[in-house]
Amino acid sequence: MAVSPAMLRLLRIRELEEEQCRTALEMALAEMNRLERALMSAGEQEREGRRMVTRSTVTGEVWERFAGLAESRTAEKHSQLLAGQIEAAAGEVSALRAQLLKKRVERRQAETLVEEARAQQAIEHSRREQQSLDDWFLNRRAARPEPAGTAETALPPESK
Repeated sequence: MAVSPAMLRLLRIRELEEEQCRTALEMALAEMNRLERALMSAGEQEREGRRMVTRSTVTGEVWERFAGLAESRTAEKHSQLLAGQIEAAAGEVSALRAQLLKKRVERRQAETLVEEARAQQAIEHSRREQQSLDDWFLNRRAARPEPAGTAETALPPESK
């Protein structure tokens, strides 16, 4: 049984689908990492706002206190928004990871089919070669009858 072009095409399609899933997963992971860095930045912004409020108590600057409070509130709202987005991104990453694993299994199944077909093809080829050698030995023996009483076997010329 030869490896059919359709089977090879199926394997190639499975490889491409797996690669697309891997790329989508990498993009989703990159987006989630970007959101996490933005969350860390918002946390730093909130801390800076609190430092401004603390400094304003020492210096007595009212505008610095208001600016610090506004910065802290803005950063807190931004953090809440980012936390929701990170949660959604984590769900998407999880789904893409499961899809990648599914595609990997499908590709491996197609690879197994191709490998089995190639192994079957090699066995068939070996069987045909052996049949050809057997036929050659039989034809050689039939073409040259052995004298009675010799124990010589019909070996190929290079083996004698």
